[in-house]
Order: sequence, then C-alpha cells, then structure tokens
Amino acid sequence: MKIPWYVSAVLVAATSAVVGVIWDISWHRTIGRDTFWTPAHLAIYASGIVAGLTCGWLVLKTTFAGSEAERAATVRFWGFRGPLGAWCCIWGAFAMIVSAPFDNWWHNAYGLDVKVLSPPHVILALGFTGIELGAVLLVLALQNRAKVAGEPASHSYGLLLAYGFGILILNKAIMGFEQIGFSNAAHNALYYMVAAAVFPILLVAGARASTLRWPATTAAAVYMGITLILLWVLPLFPAEPKLAPVYRPLSHMVPPPFPLLLIVPAFVVDLLMRRVRRDWVLAAATALGFLAVFFVTQWFATVFLISPASENFLFGANRWNYNSLPGDFEHQFWRIAADPVTPLKLGIAALLAFASARAGLWLGNGLARVQR
Repeated sequence: MKIPWYVSAVLVAATSAVVGVIWDISWHRTIGRDTFWTPAHLAIYASGIVAGLTCGWLVLKTTFAGSEAERAATVRFWGFRGPLGAWCCIWGAFAMIVSAPFDNWWHNAYGLDVKVLSPPHVILALGFTGIELGAVLLVLALQNRAKVAGEPASHSYGLLLAYGFGILILNKAIMGFEQIGFSNAAHNALYYMVAAAVFPILLVAGARASTLRWPATTAAAVYMGITLILLWVLPLFPAEPKLAPVYRPLSHMVPPPFPLLLIVPAFVVDLLMRRVRRDWVLAAATALGFLAVFFVTQWFATVFLISPASENFLFGANRWNYNSLPGDFEHQFWRIAADPVTPLKLGIAALLAFASARAGLWLGNGLARVQR
C-alpha cells in the first residue's frame, strides 16, 4: 500500500505537535521561561506550518486540477473543495498561528505559567487538536473507501488510524496533566473521574471506526510508546534553570511522568467491542470494564511509581521542577483526606465513563461512514 504523501505529512505534523508540547512542558520545568524561539516551540508551530501548507495545497489542487473522482470525495467550502480532514487541519493551523503572539504576550505579562491550560495554551491546544482530528479524518476517508471497494489496504489504513487515535489520547493526557499527570494523584477521586470522562470516548470511537483487529490496544500502545521514548530521551540532554528561585540544581531535562497504563483497560475495551452487539449495553459494559481495570491497575502500579524503587532511568520517577521545594510529598499520595475515593465518587466516575463510552459509540458510528 502506498500512503499518499499528504497523509504522511499531516501525521508527522500531528506527532510534532504532541512531542513539542511535552518537550515544552519539560523546558518550563527544567529551565523556566525562555525565548519564544526554543526548539520545543519550533516543533509545536512546525506542526501548524506543515499541516496548513500541506492541506492548503491539497485544497487548491483538488479545486483547480482535481479529477472528477477526487472532487467527488471532497467537501465544498467557500467555493473550494477538499477532504474534510484537510479543512480541519487548515482551521487548526490558523488557530495555532493566532495563539503564537498571544502566548508570547502572556508570558511577558505574567511570567512562567502556573497552569498548563492558560488562555493562549487553550487556543494552541484547540489548534493542534484540529490538526490531529484532521489527520484521523484523512485516514478514515481512505480506509472507508478502501473498505467499500473491498481492498485489503483498508486494514493498513486501520493501523494508521489507530496511530492517529493514539496521538489524540496523548493530547488529552497532556491537557489533563495537572489532574492525572503524576502518580501521586492516583489515590484521590478526581483522578478517576477525569480519566473516566476523557479516555473511553477515544478508545471506543477508535475501536468502532477502525478495521484493525486490536484498535484500542494499539492506540493505547502508541500513547505509551511516545511518552516512554520522551521519558528516556529528554533526560539525556543537559539543561539548567535560568530563573529564580532554584530549589533543585538540575543538570538535565526533566522527563514527563511515567504514562498511564491505558493499554490494560484498552485491551478490555477491544474484547468487549467484539462480544457485545447492542450499543447501549456495550456502552455500559465498556464503561464499567474500563473503570474497573483502570482503577485496579493504576491504584497498585502507582504505589510502586511513587516509591524510591522507581527512581531509575526506566521509570523516571521523582523528577521535579527546579522551583519545587523538596519535601515528603515526593513519596506520598496527594489529597487523600480532601478528596477520598468513596463508593459514591466511583459511582460518579462510572456515570462519566458511561457517558464517555456512549458518546464514543455515537462518534465511532459516524466516523465509520466518513468517505470525504
């Protein structure tokens, strides 16, 4: 199967965005506020440039020089024609361009961000989410047309689709960094509520839309794989803080925390998607299956991840910001007294997981019909 070059370019752009964001978070945690032209920022905004120019070319080419078959597989907007995914990428690129000067002004006005989701970062996140969705839609259209035509290439496109959903999962994990990013938060209720609301929709939608045999598991593996690569690679680069106060004299980049073990509940989702046929029953089954397995997996795995035994190259634990005072919090679970895990709160998490899974089935059913 020969993958169209523009699909490869947009997938590379989507990957560049999430890698750049994780790199940028590490930059802030290690070095502090720096020039706008850091390598991490360049990786982020290169995503918008590559996706915008690629899809802009695709729209112009299809509009003015496309064959009848190519034009039939497009969406018309303002007299121009292009695949639905291309329009998403173009919108995302514009949002990213708008966010750049806003983000620079925000940093100059307020200094180092105290939260990941500052207003300019929200616009930026919406932009590269648009690019990631565009990449998924471009692959979906190719997969679904190949499936209708009975071509074996649909399964290969299914693998690319799972990769795209893995990027989206990583995106959402980054956006939930402050609630679910650290293993120390895994024994409070908010941790499971956020995970239940965010991840089932992507795992279920990807599983319903893809022709791959294990789509949710593959997507979760992509999320974990990219995170682990950055966890292992970033600390190899020398770096030191540039802003006071410096409570930790760092000498190398701080890596991202160890990824969530989503591959385990994703495997359960794939199994249930094969065996349960009625959507409402399937939504309930995948919601409960996801939450139960995720809860058990994270609850016990994080006991190890906050222990001194995990402070090594493989797990990268106990790596903190340069301006974070050392303390007992490093090897403790946070907010247990203020936000305990109770049957009532787990019930709320189950309802959130059900709503997320049901939305995932609705979205997946729609995505399975996309051919433009």
